Amino acid sequence: MPPLPNLAETRIAEAVRALRQPGFEAALAGLFHAVAAPDNLIYLAYRDAGPPQVLYRQTLDPTVFAELQSTYLPGAYRLDPYFDLHLNRVAAGAYRLIDIAPDAFHRSRYFREYYEQTTLLDEITFVAYPAPGVTVNLCLGRDATSGRVFSQGQLDTCQRLAPIVAALIDSHWADLARATGPAQDTAVLLAEALRRTHDIALSPRQAEVALLILQGHSTMSIGLRLGLSPQTVKVFRKQLYARCTLSSQAELFALMLPLLRDQGSG
Repeated sequence: MPPLPNLAETRIAEAVRALRQPGFEAALAGLFHAVAAPDNLIYLAYRDAGPPQVLYRQTLDPTVFAELQSTYLPGAYRLDPYFDLHLNRVAAGAYRLIDIAPDAFHRSRYFREYYEQTTLLDEITFVAYPAPGVTVNLCLGRDATSGRVFSQGQLDTCQRLAPIVAALIDSHWADLARATGPAQDTAVLLAEALRRTHDIALSPRQAEVALLILQGHSTMSIGLRLGLSPQTVKVFRKQLYARCTLSSQAELFALMLPLLRDQGSG
């Protein structure tokens, strides 16, 4: 395995020196630019309850974050593959979006209504857990600015750096506010909001299927997640659409997204 370039080692040293100082986030950005040349960066803290906290962001094209305040932070983050990593407490490391997203993610309405608007083409995210109930994600993005995805070599370098980056995250953000409440089940929140707002009652299983559809899971993937046959999933989906008087995923997304926003503040 080839050694890291000297520039990367210098940037690591700069980040270490900046720990717990106001310039740490920018020093870490310098490291990421040296090893992966991202077009944009955003550092987020996820908690079991409440919306994500933006710790730092950097981009040349403001389009990338144009929907952040209006769509993502108020509730759409609950459909994000990286939020799912937080809920499942995956091992600290570097994860590429295409490797962890649901199988039908790029055909989902969430992708079309949110991700496509950002012009993001690729993402590599460092995941670490500096405090109980808190996940910090350092997201490196490629967008229309360069028009290129990350190379395999850049991904490999990020994964080799992941233990170092996790240690830096743990040290710098150790004092982040802990989660203030138990994890909130998004399917339950959706069902409660739908009943309260539209007087539509879903069964727990119908609500779970609705959430997985919105996240970008195919019928086969939903079946594997819930331990159901594809045919049974189709039955639940048909019941869901009939209960909500819908005929498409686009209509389901239009119905559910405002409800997710309502839950964004936890």
